[in-house]
Amino acid sequence: MSKLGSLGARLYRGEVGYDFVGKRKIWYGISILITITAIVGLAVRGLNMGIEFEGGAVFTTPKTSVSVAEAEKSAEAASGHDAVVQELGSGGLRIQVAGVDTAKSDQIKADLAKDMDLKADTINADLVGPSWGEQISKKAWTGLIIFMVLVVIYLAIAFEWRMAAAALIALIHDITITVGVYALVGFEVTQGTIIGLLTILGYSLYDTVVVFDSLKEQSKDLTKQTRWTYSEVANRSINSTLVRSINTTVVALLPVAGLLFIGGGFLGAGMLNDISLSLFVGLAAGAYSSIFIATPLVADLKETEPQMKALKKRVLAKRAAAAAKGESAESAPRDDDGEYDDASQDDLTEDAAPAGVVGPRTQPASRNRGRGRPSGKRR
Repeated sequence: MSKLGSLGARLYRGEVGYDFVGKRKIWYGISILITITAIVGLAVRGLNMGIEFEGGAVFTTPKTSVSVAEAEKSAEAASGHDAVVQELGSGGLRIQVAGVDTAKSDQIKADLAKDMDLKADTINADLVGPSWGEQISKKAWTGLIIFMVLVVIYLAIAFEWRMAAAALIALIHDITITVGVYALVGFEVTQGTIIGLLTILGYSLYDTVVVFDSLKEQSKDLTKQTRWTYSEVANRSINSTLVRSINTTVVALLPVAGLLFIGGGFLGAGMLNDISLSLFVGLAAGAYSSIFIATPLVADLKETEPQMKALKKRVLAKRAAAAAKGESAESAPRDDDGEYDDASQDDLTEDAAPAGVVGPRTQPASRNRGRGRPSGKRR
């Protein structure tokens, strides 16, 4: 078994772990800081809306020796507006100029033909109205709202309303960060961006549901025992699914990174940038939120329940009593045959090393005692 696989097995069994839930205030602080930065970037710089949303003209040239920088300079001089130039696979250029009408586009086309030493009739000009972008925006918002409503309903039925609320907050967290990064980086927002934003919601929710499912399974009949609090069980759920979350996120990020850095960076494909940046940031934010935000939020909400408060008091009181008595494995209650009582031994072991503590845990000797023998006693 590989080292990562061995670590995953030990995390799943609870032999090692990291106290994610116990340090939740740190994660909340980091998330608040990132979110504030994203909101400030969005408010100060705003989004660089594409021509589909603002309207304008798109000029497509035949194969030319004019560079992208030269064409951009010519287009901006002719139009008086910012221009976006992309190199096409055919050797031609695609020039976008926002905020121009038909008359202005004819003038820009003539100026471009002169500057680039091309015939005017070889340059194709298409006008794009802002109404198309408005329709796409409305449909995107409608789809987003419907998606979130369905997610909340499903999670509330499949799990409980606290998990639904935590998942919704995590989704809003992911979208805010992704949009904020777009504002800070200055990438153009196109229909590809909208597709990417809607796609990351599913990925983000997947990681969250995996942890929630583990938490639901491990918290069954939780109030009938006095070994762990709800927060500790939530932490065990995160650790038991940690390697799986990392693996799925890395596998998803690798091809997206290829699109972003190779396809967009080296090939100059603008549409790849639009989709891949939103996917890359959204996938990373979704993996982060499922571990550091969603589950700790569920623990915080759950710990407000009276029965969970009572459970926490019982667990802490039992541990304090055990520590005061100095109980150890040697003083654990024994059965009539002089053997350690399994339930008592397990309780002492777990009390000594509660869930969520980093490092190896001592496994109860009684768990392996007598395996393969009918009586389970030492010989």
